Amino acid sequence: MPGARVTGAEGAQRKSGVSEGLVGYAGVTQREEEADDEGEDDLRDGDVLFFVNRGGLPVDEATWERMWRHVSRIHPEGDVIGRKIRGATDLPKIPTPSVPTFQPSTTLPDRLEAIQRYIRDLQYNHTGTQFFEIKKSRPLTALMDIAKEMIREALPIKCLEAVILGIYLTNSMPGVERFPLSFKTQFSGNSFRHIVLGVHCGGRFGALGISRRGNLMYKPLVFRTLSDLVQEFEGAYRGYWHTLKKVKIGQYVSHDPHSVEQIEWKHSILDVDRLTHEEFRKELERHTRDMRLKIGKPAPPSPTKERKRDIGSPQRSQSSPHRRNSRGERRPSGEKKPSEQKAASDINGYQIRV
Repeated sequence: MPGARVTGAEGAQRKSGVSEGLVGYAGVTQREEEADDEGEDDLRDGDVLFFVNRGGLPVDEATWERMWRHVSRIHPEGDVIGRKIRGATDLPKIPTPSVPTFQPSTTLPDRLEAIQRYIRDLQYNHTGTQFFEIKKSRPLTALMDIAKEMIREALPIKCLEAVILGIYLTNSMPGVERFPLSFKTQFSGNSFRHIVLGVHCGGRFGALGISRRGNLMYKPLVFRTLSDLVQEFEGAYRGYWHTLKKVKIGQYVSHDPHSVEQIEWKHSILDVDRLTHEEFRKELERHTRDMRLKIGKPAPPSPTKERKRDIGSPQRSQSSPHRRNSRGERRPSGEKKPSEQKAASDINGYQIRV
């Protein structure tokens, strides 16, 4: 399983970490219903909530202590493992993964595979604190700044962070089109969300990403249609007894790292329960046509120096642009995006988190 080498706060030993500005357990619960609209779905992983760093790096004392408390709750050895690590003076140095570089002759599938290896080498974040705050409403140029910070810090990441990193690392590959692909599944009455970066090249589809499960992230460029790719993920979910409930697919992402446009995360929202197998396939075909139509359309001009100063660094949340009041989302006919009633959690029930 990815990330097995880094568990609890051991992963945070790699580098300096996070600050006090977090979304905690209570904060996430209050924002649960609006999370689906704002795109911050990954604040809730089934019924397991986690903190999100909103204060930048390096880590402060209060956040370190919060992370150690998380380790004591989830690790089989409890407080013992924390005392063992914190009192050690000879901890091994964790190697920093190297960003892949390519020869001109390197094929695009090989480049994508090397990028996936780099993402996997960063490892999945099991610390209970997401180190980098990803606001989906931010312009692409600001999200690319966060991707650069991820590379500098080389900390473990979660699935949404992996998508941003994947976009950054494939920007120099104009033959590869990228789009967000997210899933909502259900197991034992609880909902789980996951996102990967879909890729399209040479008439074939694939995906980049990170997950606890090896078959819920990288997919090589071998799938003839988007429907084939989605069915591959659905089959992997069935192997973990998860039922696929919704699929959200975005538009192709600009290759301009200085673009001020927002990523279109949810151009199509497909409710699996409401669609027959044939209707589901046709909706995915329709979305594929919509994505192709976007290719060649002129992107908004790159920001001026003054505009860049207004956008600010990803560490300065006060400079973040205001959210748009309306979003240009496209949904299948009849899809009204109703607010879903959350199932009561079974605290003692076993949860298979993917």
